[in-house]
Amino acid sequence: MRFTTIFFDLDDTLYPTNVGLWNAIKERMNRYLLERMGFPEKQIPEIRERYFLQYGTTLRGLQANHQVDVQDYLAFVHDLPLQEYIAPNPTLRSIIASLPTRNLIFTNADAAHAERVLAILGLRDLFEAIVDVNAVAPYCKPMPESFRAALEIAGEDDPSKCVMIDDIHRTTRAAKEIGMFSILRADHFPPESADARLTDWDDLIPLLENSHGE
Repeated sequence: MRFTTIFFDLDDTLYPTNVGLWNAIKERMNRYLLERMGFPEKQIPEIRERYFLQYGTTLRGLQANHQVDVQDYLAFVHDLPLQEYIAPNPTLRSIIASLPTRNLIFTNADAAHAERVLAILGLRDLFEAIVDVNAVAPYCKPMPESFRAALEIAGEDDPSKCVMIDDIHRTTRAAKEIGMFSILRADHFPPESADARLTDWDDLIPLLENSHGE
């Protein structure tokens, strides 16, 4: 295998999108904007969509345009009973454990949320580090600067030896553009959004082994 490091997204990547956890997190975001920041309820969906498209995350948009306590926001939006949504996945554990690569989490959430998710999934010991939104601040995925920061944290100076697995096509496209091999974990595969698509974890290792560089 030509790759040395794999960056895994967390939410809606390491667990199925249909469990409802990400929707619950988004509802907590809405509540934060309403209850803690005083935004009019009817305007919140439009504000969040605009900030997501312009800045990559609602949080980065809030930081750019308002006064927001970053750690308070992150704690609030992730304050959920995770065990009601996700559970250990022995198959995924076996697949990741068999990889010959260094594996890191790269998430727009914070490390505390990532630690909780990985603990419930039974995967924490398989990841060398968690690159979270605080580690790459003031940037976030899909900003190119966030990938450069992640590479530096991982001690990698050659993006072509690295893989990014994510469920958002803007992220995989950005990873591809800086030279990583990008894998979109989704059913829908927009053109030029990634180097490959993954719908079944059992296909991951064959996909990586059959990947060829330029």
